[in-house]
Amino acid sequence: MRRIVAASLLLLNASAFAQAQTAPFDMSGERPPGASVTPRLTPPTPPTAPAPAPGTPPVSVTPAPATPAAPAPAAVPLTIVVQPQLAAPALQPAAAANTAAPPRSGDVRRYVVPFSKLDLSGEYDRRSWSVYLTPEQAAAKASFTFAYQNAIVVAPEASAVTVYLNNRPIGQQRVGSPDGPSAVTFQVPPGLLQPGANLVTFEAAQRHRTDCSIQSTYELWSNIDPAGTYLSFAGRDAAQLSSADAIRAIGVNGAGKTEFDIVVPALEQPGTTKPLLRLAQGLSVLSSMPNQIFAFSTASLPAAGPGKLSVLVGTAAELRPLFPSLPPGAESAAFAAFATDPRSGSPVLLISGPSWQAVSSAIDTIVSPTDRSSDVRRDVLTTERWSAPNAPLVFSDTNIALSQLGVKTTEFSGRRLRTSFNVAVPADFYANAYGEAKVLLDAAYTDNVLPGSHIDIYVNDNIASTVPITTTTGGILRHLPIRVTMRHFKPGLNSVAIEAILMTKDDAACAPGATAGATPRFALFDTSELQIPDFARVGQRPNLAAMSGTAYPYGRATEPTPLFIDRVDADTLSAAATLLGQMAITAGHPIDVDTVASPNMIGDRDAIFIGSVSQMPATALSQANISTESQASWRPVADTQASVVDTGTAFEEWNSKVSGGVLHNRITAFREWVSRNFDISRSSLQFVPGAEEIFTPSNVDTLLVAQGSSPAGAGAWTVVTAPSAKDLREGLEVLTAQLNWPQISGHITTYSSKTGKIETVPVTRFDFVPSTPWSISNYRLIAANWLSTNILSYAFLLVVFVLPIGVTTSSMLGRLGRSK
Repeated sequence: MRRIVAASLLLLNASAFAQAQTAPFDMSGERPPGASVTPRLTPPTPPTAPAPAPGTPPVSVTPAPATPAAPAPAAVPLTIVVQPQLAAPALQPAAAANTAAPPRSGDVRRYVVPFSKLDLSGEYDRRSWSVYLTPEQAAAKASFTFAYQNAIVVAPEASAVTVYLNNRPIGQQRVGSPDGPSAVTFQVPPGLLQPGANLVTFEAAQRHRTDCSIQSTYELWSNIDPAGTYLSFAGRDAAQLSSADAIRAIGVNGAGKTEFDIVVPALEQPGTTKPLLRLAQGLSVLSSMPNQIFAFSTASLPAAGPGKLSVLVGTAAELRPLFPSLPPGAESAAFAAFATDPRSGSPVLLISGPSWQAVSSAIDTIVSPTDRSSDVRRDVLTTERWSAPNAPLVFSDTNIALSQLGVKTTEFSGRRLRTSFNVAVPADFYANAYGEAKVLLDAAYTDNVLPGSHIDIYVNDNIASTVPITTTTGGILRHLPIRVTMRHFKPGLNSVAIEAILMTKDDAACAPGATAGATPRFALFDTSELQIPDFARVGQRPNLAAMSGTAYPYGRATEPTPLFIDRVDADTLSAAATLLGQMAITAGHPIDVDTVASPNMIGDRDAIFIGSVSQMPATALSQANISTESQASWRPVADTQASVVDTGTAFEEWNSKVSGGVLHNRITAFREWVSRNFDISRSSLQFVPGAEEIFTPSNVDTLLVAQGSSPAGAGAWTVVTAPSAKDLREGLEVLTAQLNWPQISGHITTYSSKTGKIETVPVTRFDFVPSTPWSISNYRLIAANWLSTNILSYAFLLVVFVLPIGVTTSSMLGRLGRSK
């Protein structure tokens, strides 16, 4: 009996002791009743959970070896933390949590994915870009979290996603989250992050569960959620913005966008437009983010958030009602500095002074570091914020090792290997009809690879060359020359991809477990090179591809470019700032503009017209071959209107009604076959290019970008218009996005918010604009490209040159030799 009573007392004491320890031990003085309890922070002792942040209620800490792991330990480098599963030392299955864990109190979150979506597809994929950090962020203790979901056919035992920071792996996650998004957290080793640019890399290796065919590799994907992928910094110091580096470190929000909210009380005042547009371009170049939008307003500051920067611009008297705590120095001199909004606690960039002349001087202090003379040739296009490294700009015969383009030596055991890199050509590139580049390939493959396998080269997602593998004994390729047609190259940025399609006998049998082969069958070496030859260089007008690629011709202007804006309201100015900001990034510097009120003030210079179509000068529309009747007829399709008739169905119905439809279809099919196999089109079967047709926008279209010549033909006029200022702003926010901007090309580009489609009208006739000093070799290349495009003219000139030779030869033979 005594033993039972003693055991009972022991259990009661243990229970009371456990209850007493639910709050941390505190030796501070007594608190009044109802006062909050703030536990003291103590150093965490692995493997226990981290201490609660200040201001949070006490939490019971109870060891549970068989239960899911708690949040990440406080200071364990290279630790993989998966919620709600226990972390494993090697590859581990994905977490069951649907969203990333909320940040702890006092943490600062930086979203890092500069895209609206990030897909890692195929058996091998690698994506790299840089994230700019302030010194405070680089010094803070950090963790990296990403959320992902994968295809159900991905085999988790043989598939993994590896995350690198500054080329150092910080963790690897087994791919196994097909049912919903899962969050994974890696601790960042101390000292790995640095002030300035930091390289972020996602690398995926994926295998199919059951299929060994080439086609099955297209079913493999892992989607990285931008809203669940971020760096977390401990402490509030990481949120400080105190220098121009803060503009570079603006980052993105959870949708991959960057927004500058510029509040200007005197927005519609004459003389403010030029400095405000210069400010927008300077901010755009400093941040160099891929999906930037600008929003002007005259009212109070908008709500703060990730990837957003609020800017207050105006004289001290104008800003005082909006920002009462304006520093006193703004009333006496030009002032530009970061301040904290006392109402929201968010940082604000203040640009002020006693007058607008002083405000313009303050803007120059921010923007002037980004200025660059048009005579200074740049060597790269800045792409590292969404695709690292920066793309080299090639002007003449050049060999570039793939290691300089971000390609890594890869040993591959799968069936389809694809890797890509970027290269850029100038705006006056003119070699799309005859030019050939070369890939000098260093690679190896085993004797398991069967004939029928091949290596393909793609340029801007268009296949440019194919090399078959014919041997059965394996081989090592040393600088194997693969000719790549340059017909798919365009001014500005170009993406080149190398894809190896590999077939083996084991894949044909596809025995159980054979889908995840471990023995490499192919290797691609980074000593491979891309060789681009000399190409013709001459500008073309019109050429929207050159404008979207390098802001040509406005990026090369030595004088301010005339800019016509129909009216200075918030929507129109926001649209103009978004457009010019994107052009400034492609040009590599802000474009100097002068606002004009009439086309008569422009003369024959290069100019930009932006505004609603009803306010657009008829002269500008005519020069861009846009029907002037569209000023009255172009109206968006209302949601209440009947749905648009399906084009395919209507075509089939009318095809059966119209006589001769079958014959017409056969002619069309034959024409497409000739174009596909011999690269001969109707436009090439003419002596000289035909005239441009007048274009009338459809009511489904909500934005139009067109380019034509000035009245005397010496300049390029670009017209950016929409049915309304609201359509103009919303349309340019979509069109200037990184995925859509390269689609601007030809003579006219339209965008429809109803369908989401971007369509182009190709250039029919263009003028040459000399861009380099005269040389025989360059003119020979220009003639070669033009004659390759206009084959009838080439045939006619060939006959013209051959006839005199024939006549001369016949005459000489008639006078020489014996005659009977």
